[in-house]
Amino acid sequence: MIRAMSLETIELETGPAPTASIIVLHGLGADGNDFVPFADEIDLSAKASVRWVFPHAPTMPVTINNGYVMRAWYDILGMELVRREDEAGLRRSMVSVHALIDRERSRGVAANRIVLAGFSQGCAMTLLAGLRYPLKLAGLVGMSGYLPLASTLAAERDAANADVPIFMAHGRFDPVVPFERGVASRDALVSLGHEVEWHEYPMQHSVCAPEIDDLRRWLLKVL
Repeated sequence: MIRAMSLETIELETGPAPTASIIVLHGLGADGNDFVPFADEIDLSAKASVRWVFPHAPTMPVTINNGYVMRAWYDILGMELVRREDEAGLRRSMVSVHALIDRERSRGVAANRIVLAGFSQGCAMTLLAGLRYPLKLAGLVGMSGYLPLASTLAAERDAANADVPIFMAHGRFDPVVPFERGVASRDALVSLGHEVEWHEYPMQHSVCAPEIDDLRRWLLKVL
Protein backbone atom coordinates (compact mmCIF):
# COMPACT_ATOMS: atom_id res chain seq x y z
CA MET A 1 0.00 0.00 0.00
CA ILE A 2 1.31 3.46 -0.92
CA ARG A 3 1.30 5.91 1.98
CA ALA A 4 0.23 9.49 1.41
CA MET A 5 2.91 12.16 1.62
CA SER A 6 2.05 15.04 3.93
CA LEU A 7 1.84 18.06 1.63
CA GLU A 8 2.28 21.64 2.76
CA THR A 9 -0.53 23.90 1.55
CA ILE A 10 -1.46 27.55 1.22
CA GLU A 11 -5.13 28.12 2.05
CA LEU A 12 -7.46 31.06 1.51
CA GLU A 13 -11.10 31.26 2.53
CA THR A 14 -13.49 33.68 0.84
CA GLY A 15 -15.87 33.67 3.80
CA PRO A 16 -16.70 31.96 7.09
CA ALA A 17 -17.54 28.25 7.19
CA PRO A 18 -16.67 27.37 3.56
CA THR A 19 -19.23 25.18 1.84
CA ALA A 20 -17.02 24.38 -1.18
CA SER A 21 -13.32 23.66 -1.74
CA ILE A 22 -11.13 24.11 -4.80
CA ILE A 23 -7.77 22.32 -4.75
CA VAL A 24 -5.33 23.65 -7.36
CA LEU A 25 -2.23 21.63 -8.32
CA HIS A 26 0.68 23.60 -9.79
CA GLY A 27 3.03 22.65 -12.62
CA LEU A 28 6.59 21.35 -12.73
CA GLY A 29 9.11 23.52 -10.88
CA ALA A 30 6.50 25.90 -9.46
CA ASP A 31 4.80 25.76 -6.07
CA GLY A 32 1.43 26.49 -4.51
CA ASN A 33 1.98 30.24 -4.75
CA ASP A 34 1.68 30.03 -8.53
CA PHE A 35 -2.13 30.02 -8.55
CA VAL A 36 -2.92 31.97 -5.38
CA PRO A 37 -4.09 34.93 -7.55
CA PHE A 38 -6.97 32.69 -8.69
CA ALA A 39 -8.65 33.29 -5.34
CA ASP A 40 -9.00 36.98 -6.20
CA GLU A 41 -9.44 36.71 -9.97
CA ILE A 42 -12.22 34.12 -9.84
CA ASP A 43 -15.03 35.64 -7.79
CA LEU A 44 -17.43 32.92 -6.71
CA SER A 45 -19.05 34.88 -3.87
CA ALA A 46 -22.41 34.79 -5.63
CA LYS A 47 -22.47 31.02 -5.24
CA ALA A 48 -20.53 29.91 -2.18
CA SER A 49 -18.01 30.57 0.53
CA VAL A 50 -14.93 28.78 -0.85
CA ARG A 51 -11.75 27.38 0.63
CA TRP A 52 -8.96 27.54 -1.95
CA VAL A 53 -6.21 24.98 -1.29
CA PHE A 54 -2.83 25.37 -3.04
CA PRO A 55 -0.53 22.45 -2.16
CA HIS A 56 3.23 22.34 -2.77
CA ALA A 57 4.43 19.24 -4.63
CA PRO A 58 7.37 17.38 -3.05
CA THR A 59 10.90 18.01 -4.32
CA MET A 60 12.64 15.37 -6.42
CA PRO A 61 15.30 15.02 -9.13
CA VAL A 62 13.72 15.47 -12.57
CA THR A 63 15.35 13.38 -15.29
CA ILE A 64 14.54 15.67 -18.23
CA ASN A 65 16.18 18.56 -16.35
CA ASN A 66 19.47 16.68 -15.84
CA GLY A 67 18.41 15.42 -12.43
CA TYR A 68 17.96 18.91 -11.00
CA VAL A 69 15.93 18.78 -7.79
CA MET A 70 12.68 20.76 -8.01
CA ARG A 71 9.06 20.55 -7.02
CA ALA A 72 7.33 17.90 -9.12
CA TRP A 73 4.35 15.59 -8.78
CA TYR A 74 6.27 12.90 -10.69
CA ASP A 75 9.42 12.50 -12.76
CA ILE A 76 9.54 13.49 -16.43
CA LEU A 77 11.67 10.86 -18.12
CA GLY A 78 11.79 12.44 -21.59
CA MET A 79 9.94 14.47 -24.19
CA GLU A 80 7.67 11.51 -24.96
CA LEU A 81 5.24 12.32 -22.15
CA VAL A 82 3.03 9.30 -22.73
CA ARG A 83 5.44 6.69 -24.01
CA ARG A 84 7.75 6.89 -20.97
CA GLU A 85 5.74 7.60 -17.84
CA ASP A 86 6.82 7.59 -14.20
CA GLU A 87 3.98 5.32 -13.14
CA ALA A 88 5.28 4.85 -9.59
CA GLY A 89 5.61 8.60 -9.08
CA LEU A 90 2.17 9.28 -10.57
CA ARG A 91 0.53 6.73 -8.29
CA ARG A 92 2.41 7.97 -5.23
CA SER A 93 1.20 11.52 -5.78
CA MET A 94 -2.32 10.29 -6.53
CA VAL A 95 -2.55 8.90 -3.01
CA SER A 96 -1.48 12.28 -1.62
CA VAL A 97 -4.03 14.15 -3.74
CA HIS A 98 -6.75 11.79 -2.56
CA ALA A 99 -5.64 12.57 1.00
CA LEU A 100 -6.11 16.29 0.31
CA ILE A 101 -9.67 15.62 -0.85
CA ASP A 102 -10.30 13.45 2.20
CA ARG A 103 -9.06 16.26 4.44
CA GLU A 104 -11.55 18.69 2.95
CA ARG A 105 -14.32 16.17 3.58
CA SER A 106 -13.17 15.80 7.20
CA ARG A 107 -13.53 19.58 7.53
CA GLY A 108 -17.18 19.43 6.55
CA VAL A 109 -17.13 19.95 2.77
CA ALA A 110 -19.05 17.27 0.89
CA ALA A 111 -17.20 15.51 -1.93
CA ASN A 112 -19.69 16.85 -4.48
CA ARG A 113 -18.69 20.38 -3.42
CA ILE A 114 -14.97 19.82 -4.08
CA VAL A 115 -13.31 20.80 -7.36
CA LEU A 116 -9.88 19.42 -8.23
CA ALA A 117 -7.89 21.56 -10.65
CA GLY A 118 -4.38 21.62 -12.07
CA PHE A 119 -2.00 23.14 -14.60
CA SER A 120 0.43 21.09 -16.74
CA GLN A 121 1.74 18.35 -14.39
CA GLY A 122 -1.04 19.42 -12.05
CA CYS A 123 -3.55 18.82 -14.85
CA ALA A 124 -2.19 15.30 -15.31
CA MET A 125 -2.57 14.68 -11.57
CA THR A 126 -6.10 16.10 -11.59
CA LEU A 127 -7.27 13.74 -14.32
CA LEU A 128 -5.41 10.79 -12.81
CA ALA A 129 -6.63 11.26 -9.23
CA GLY A 130 -10.04 12.76 -9.87
CA LEU A 131 -11.35 10.04 -12.16
CA ARG A 132 -10.16 7.35 -9.73
CA TYR A 133 -11.62 8.97 -6.59
CA PRO A 134 -14.37 6.82 -5.02
CA LEU A 135 -16.86 9.63 -4.30
CA LYS A 136 -18.52 12.01 -6.79
CA LEU A 137 -16.65 15.32 -7.04
CA ALA A 138 -18.07 18.65 -8.18
CA GLY A 139 -15.74 18.87 -11.15
CA LEU A 140 -12.24 18.53 -12.58
CA VAL A 141 -10.22 21.30 -14.23
CA GLY A 142 -7.32 20.44 -16.52
CA MET A 143 -5.26 23.34 -17.87
CA SER A 144 -2.47 22.89 -20.45
CA GLY A 145 -1.89 19.26 -19.58
CA TYR A 146 -2.68 15.72 -20.63
CA LEU A 147 -4.20 12.41 -19.51
CA PRO A 148 -1.57 10.16 -17.85
CA LEU A 149 -1.77 6.36 -17.60
CA ALA A 150 -4.50 6.55 -20.24
CA SER A 151 -4.34 2.85 -21.02
CA THR A 152 -5.43 1.91 -17.49
CA LEU A 153 -8.21 4.49 -17.07
CA ALA A 154 -11.07 2.35 -18.37
CA ALA A 155 -10.27 -0.37 -15.83
CA GLU A 156 -9.33 1.88 -12.91
CA ARG A 157 -11.76 4.81 -13.06
CA ASP A 158 -14.41 4.88 -10.37
CA ALA A 159 -18.06 4.76 -11.35
CA ALA A 160 -18.74 7.59 -8.88
CA ASN A 161 -17.02 10.03 -11.25
CA ALA A 162 -18.22 8.57 -14.54
CA ASP A 163 -20.19 11.75 -15.22
CA VAL A 164 -18.13 14.32 -13.32
CA PRO A 165 -17.99 17.62 -15.26
CA ILE A 166 -14.53 18.22 -16.77
CA PHE A 167 -13.20 21.61 -17.91
CA MET A 168 -10.16 21.34 -20.19
CA ALA A 169 -8.22 24.23 -21.70
CA HIS A 170 -5.08 24.37 -23.86
CA GLY A 171 -2.99 26.87 -25.79
CA ARG A 172 -2.77 26.25 -29.52
CA PHE A 173 0.92 27.25 -29.51
CA ASP A 174 2.00 25.32 -26.40
CA PRO A 175 5.67 24.27 -26.81
CA VAL A 176 5.78 22.29 -23.53
CA VAL A 177 2.70 20.06 -23.69
CA PRO A 178 1.81 20.10 -27.40
CA PHE A 179 -1.71 21.14 -28.29
CA GLU A 180 -2.21 17.80 -30.05
CA ARG A 181 -1.53 15.99 -26.77
CA GLY A 182 -4.28 17.97 -25.07
CA VAL A 183 -6.71 17.24 -27.92
CA ALA A 184 -5.86 13.52 -27.81
CA SER A 185 -6.48 13.50 -24.05
CA ARG A 186 -9.84 15.19 -24.53
CA ASP A 187 -10.79 12.68 -27.22
CA ALA A 188 -9.75 9.75 -25.02
CA LEU A 189 -11.98 11.00 -22.21
CA VAL A 190 -14.93 11.62 -24.53
CA SER A 191 -14.55 8.15 -26.04
CA LEU A 192 -15.01 6.71 -22.54
CA GLY A 193 -18.20 8.69 -22.09
CA HIS A 194 -16.87 11.56 -19.97
CA GLU A 195 -18.40 15.02 -20.23
CA VAL A 196 -15.67 17.47 -21.31
CA GLU A 197 -16.09 21.20 -21.83
CA TRP A 198 -13.16 22.06 -24.12
CA HIS A 199 -11.56 25.47 -24.59
CA GLU A 200 -8.56 26.47 -26.69
CA TYR A 201 -6.77 29.80 -26.80
CA PRO A 202 -4.10 31.53 -28.94
CA MET A 203 -1.42 31.22 -26.23
CA GLN A 204 1.60 29.13 -25.29
CA HIS A 205 2.06 27.19 -22.02
CA SER A 206 0.21 29.62 -19.77
CA VAL A 207 -3.16 30.86 -18.55
CA CYS A 208 -4.93 33.80 -20.20
CA ALA A 209 -7.68 36.22 -19.15
CA PRO A 210 -10.39 34.70 -21.39
CA GLU A 211 -9.59 31.29 -19.88
CA ILE A 212 -10.09 32.68 -16.37
CA ASP A 213 -13.44 34.13 -17.43
CA ASP A 214 -14.54 30.83 -18.96
CA LEU A 215 -13.38 28.94 -15.87
CA ARG A 216 -15.28 31.26 -13.55
CA ARG A 217 -18.51 30.68 -15.50
CA TRP A 218 -17.95 26.91 -15.38
CA LEU A 219 -17.20 26.91 -11.64
CA LEU A 220 -20.36 28.90 -10.91
CA LYS A 221 -22.27 26.23 -12.85
CA VAL A 222 -20.79 23.15 -11.15
CA LEU A 223 -20.85 24.65 -7.64
